[in-house]
Amino acid sequence: MIIGLTGSIASGKSTVSTMLKRKGFPIVDADEIARQVVEPGSPVLTEISQAFGQEVLQADGSLNREKLGELIFNDKEKRLQLNGIIHPAIRKEMLRQKEEWLASGAKTVIMDIPLLFESKLQSLVDKIIVVSVTPEIQKERLIARNVLSEEEADARIQSQMPVKEKEKEADAVLYNNHTVEQTEEQLERLLLDWEMKS
Repeated sequence: MIIGLTGSIASGKSTVSTMLKRKGFPIVDADEIARQVVEPGSPVLTEISQAFGQEVLQADGSLNREKLGELIFNDKEKRLQLNGIIHPAIRKEMLRQKEEWLASGAKTVIMDIPLLFESKLQSLVDKIIVVSVTPEIQKERLIARNVLSEEEADARIQSQMPVKEKEKEADAVLYNNHTVEQTEEQLERLLLDWEMKS
């Protein structure tokens, strides 16, 4: 079974991903792959610098994420342009890793994809888990984690599909509003339930 794990910014998806990893599940991590595909000297990074200018590169040739973030954050066209460069490369590597896990005998592979719905990648997975939080907690955590103003936090949250909409599309929802232990209990129950059904 291929399980897609997703959520919204600051919903605690990474926490759940870590829990699954500790339980021995192989994880294909889209964020990690996103970092790999833009390493200095990679074809993807070359394409980004051609599209957005040398200013998106640091002196050492690595990607200047802050600069690129500023350029695309409030500009939908540029954001789409960037996604058009990065997403195909990420998707290709994700599928390669998934196939590798399956070939090595894994029965279940977790595809950890923050923008699963936004990138329309539902077809890559059999089941979808959405990690959800209330908007208040999401904003609170995001401000604390990224040291943002309320306006900046709102802008980041609004740049994603609302978590309520993601919940509707999910096979299961984990509510991460309280303690890590409570989230883990929900996860345990869910995995047990799916195991019994498979």
